[in-house]
Amino acid sequence: MTTPRDLLILTMDVASSAPVGQGDLSLALAGAELIDLGEAQALTLDDDRIVPGPQTALGDRLLDEAASALIREAPYETVEDWLWRRGRGLSSAYLDDLGAEGETTRPRHQWIPFRSDAATLTDSPARRRATDRWTSGEPVLAFLAAAVGIHEEPAEDAATLVDDRVVTVLAAVNDAVRELEAVRQRRSIENAAFDNIWRGQ
Repeated sequence: MTTPRDLLILTMDVASSAPVGQGDLSLALAGAELIDLGEAQALTLDDDRIVPGPQTALGDRLLDEAASALIREAPYETVEDWLWRRGRGLSSAYLDDLGAEGETTRPRHQWIPFRSDAATLTDSPARRRATDRWTSGEPVLAFLAAAVGIHEEPAEDAATLVDDRVVTVLAAVNDAVRELEAVRQRRSIENAAFDNIWRGQ
């Protein structure tokens, strides 16, 4: 299993006071891909620029897809640009992949044959591995979980727990999630103002 898959499983498994936004999750998944690609030596970071390494099979369809999507011409892509480009719809892609592998199930109602509820996790080795990684306090997963709001950020500074490459990715994920929330708030304010105009207020 990979960090993106583990993160998705945790967002489905860990009780949270508020559901995880799909946009927030997609950004974090794109960041998790960069972290795993770096661990596999499929890329390095030059400051915040993603420098691709040799293309090799990584044993995971979506991670291989991510590696193939890296821009291989200088000046290369920034981590921030990658998060927004790769992150678009990424949570749905990972959820579909879990379903295709039998890691999730969608209960169907006999009396409404075309309706299905939200996907739920099956009791699988992948789920147990993600849970083990979570309960062990693995820092990368903990910081990504904090970014999407399902966990408090670890008390220790990230720089003391992970290397500079991972710190750069985690910081970019946090900035992107905050930027997305700011966009949501602006739209909410604009929509409320528009509604007030129609109501004559």
